[in-house]
Amino acid sequence: MHDIGTKPDDRLSASVDVAIGSVSPCWSCRGPVVNGDVFCGTCDAVQPPGQLDHFRRLGLKPGFNVDVAILNRLYFDCQRRLHPDRFASRTPRERALSQQQSTSVNEAYETLRDPLKRADYLVHLQGSGVLTEGCNLVADQELLTESLELRELLAEAETIAEVAALEKRAANDIKSCIDDLSRAFADVRLEQACRLTTRLKYLKKLEDECRVRRACLSDRVS
Repeated sequence: MHDIGTKPDDRLSASVDVAIGSVSPCWSCRGPVVNGDVFCGTCDAVQPPGQLDHFRRLGLKPGFNVDVAILNRLYFDCQRRLHPDRFASRTPRERALSQQQSTSVNEAYETLRDPLKRADYLVHLQGSGVLTEGCNLVADQELLTESLELRELLAEAETIAEVAALEKRAANDIKSCIDDLSRAFADVRLEQACRLTTRLKYLKKLEDECRVRRACLSDRVS
């Protein structure tokens, strides 16, 4: 696998690189397999998924800024190599391992392609044992106040135009929040990244509620 991505937190990178570089015997031919390789370089047998983080599983360095085009290419390349048709004549064990690999790749892709899921995952990956409250800062009064005020505005909105304006505001705030998250992760400010991830959750939920409210108002008009 090859690494494409942004510079990771050095503390995280050092620990992960050791695991990635380790070698274990192939279950089929006993040849050497580098941890993280999907196939044995000697006999081409598919290997167990192993304990890899989502970034490394798709050949990316851990980091918030992910090139979606590169992510898509790496994902579809992995899935092409793991397609069931390629294992139709293989042993039952290889078919089972290919399915496990495919499931792990799908989980990694679904997490990394979404900024909110990616941020939440990266906070826990980098902040294990540091951020005991995780990304659910329910006691953050400023975030709670902002969330309540915005939801109150939505509840009071009586026209499609009012809801659309609030939805646009939420979309702009989401973009700004994602930009702030990028800077927080780049500077390894994990507590700030955690707080911003919580805010992003609130904003995404508001955006979804705006869509539902707008659809309800549209039905009334029609």
